[in-house]
Amino acid sequence: MNVISTMRFGKWAPRTTALGLLVAVLQFLPQFATTGHAQSLWDQLQHYGSDTSTNSTPIDRRPESLDDLRPDATPWRSDVMLNAVAAAIERYQKIVDAGGWPLIPPGRMMREGDDDDRVPILRKRLRITGDLSAKSSYYDSTTFDSELTEAVKHFQKRNGLRETGRLERSVYPVLNVTADQRLAQLKLNYDRLKGLMRGVEDRYVLVNVPAFQLEAVDKYEVQLRYRVIVGRPERQTPEVVATIKALNFFPYWRVPESVATLDLIPRLRKEPGYLGEEGIRVYTASGQELDPKAVDWSSPQAMTYKFKQDPGEKNALGVLRLDMSNQYGVYMHDTPMKNLFDQRSRPFSAGCVRVQNVFDLADWIAHYEPGWEQPGRVRQQLATGQQFELKLTRPVPVHFVYVTAWAEPSNGEVEFRQDIYGRDGSALQASYERDADDAPPAASAAALAP
Repeated sequence: MNVISTMRFGKWAPRTTALGLLVAVLQFLPQFATTGHAQSLWDQLQHYGSDTSTNSTPIDRRPESLDDLRPDATPWRSDVMLNAVAAAIERYQKIVDAGGWPLIPPGRMMREGDDDDRVPILRKRLRITGDLSAKSSYYDSTTFDSELTEAVKHFQKRNGLRETGRLERSVYPVLNVTADQRLAQLKLNYDRLKGLMRGVEDRYVLVNVPAFQLEAVDKYEVQLRYRVIVGRPERQTPEVVATIKALNFFPYWRVPESVATLDLIPRLRKEPGYLGEEGIRVYTASGQELDPKAVDWSSPQAMTYKFKQDPGEKNALGVLRLDMSNQYGVYMHDTPMKNLFDQRSRPFSAGCVRVQNVFDLADWIAHYEPGWEQPGRVRQQLATGQQFELKLTRPVPVHFVYVTAWAEPSNGEVEFRQDIYGRDGSALQASYERDADDAPPAASAAALAP
C-alpha cells in the first residue's frame, strides 16, 4: 500500500519546484541569506543591544561558536541519568552542609586584566563548584587573570550562558543563586526525570524546552541531537506527550487565533498591503475568501477572520512540518529564520518548536517507511517541489519536557539552565535575565512565527 498521498496545488507547482531544488542546496549552508531584498515579517531582526559596562576598552564581538548540545548518547530519560543527578544532589548537599558559597557583590563588569576587590570572592565561589581548580594559584590575588577567565567560561558553559569569560550584568544573578537553591533545583528535576521514566518507548523524540535542544532516541541511545527554538515567555511551549503521525511537505500555515489577534491584525492596521506581500489569505469564519484590500482592519468584525499562508519561500513553517496532534496545537517544523539557531538562548517562537536540522530528523522519523529507508530521501522529496503528506505506518512518540538541571554521566558536569518560564518556583525565577547581546529582543518581528 502506498502511504504517500500526492496533492498538487495548481499555481504553486512551478514556483515550489524551483524552491525545492533550492532547498536541497541551501539546507547544507549555515543559514539562508537575506541580504539584497526586503525582509519579511519572519526574518526582520532588530540590532542587538549594546553593552552597558563602565569599562572603556572595546569588547570583542566576534560571533560565538556554539557548543551547547549534550556530549554523549545517554538520554535524559534513563536510569544512568537519574544516577548521575542523584550523585550531583549528594555533592551539592555537602556544599550546603559546609555553608554554601559566597555571593558576588554586583557592580561593574569584571574581565581579564582588571584589578577588583571582588576577585578573591569570585575565586572562592568558582572553586567550591569545581569551575576553578582547587590547586589554582594566587587565590587571594585581586587581579582577574587568564586562569580565572577560563573558570568563568566553564561556569558559563555549565549554566547555558555565552562563554565570554567576563562577568557581565546578566551573569551576576546566575552566580548568586545560592547553594540551597541549586540543591532544591536538582531535587526538583530529579523528580521530573523520574516521572519521565514511566513507559519509556524504544524509539521517541524528546525536546527539552529550557535547554533549547532535541534528542532522537532509539533503543535507549541518542542517535540525533539538534538545537531548537521554543516559545518566548509570553507564548510558552507547553509540556506535551504526543505522537508524530505524518510529515507535511510544503505546508500551508494556518495562523493561530492568538497570533492573528495579537500580532497580525495590529500590523495590518498599519500596513494593509502586508498580506499580499507574504502570501497570506484571509477568510470569514464560514470559509469565504476575502479581498484584504476591502477589509476594514479596525472593525470588530476583523477579529473574527481566519488567515492561511500559502506554501513557499516566505512560509513561517519553512518547507516541512511534523504533524503531532495535541490539545495545545503545537508542533515541530522547519523555519526560514535559520540565523536564530546561532543564538545560545532561543525563546523566540509563538509556542511551536523549530528544529535546526529538521530534514535529517524527518529522515530518521521516516526511516522504517517503505521507500524512505535511505538517508536523504526527505531532501529528494523536497526537490520535486510538490506538496506531499507522508502518513507514518510507524508513528513516533514525542515529548516536550521542562528540565532545568541535570548531570552529565560521561564527565560528571552538573548542568543548570535558566528557568525561562518560571516553572521552578519564584525563588529561582529571579535568576533569569536576558543577556542583551545573546539574542534579538523578544519584541522582534521574528518572534511572531509559530
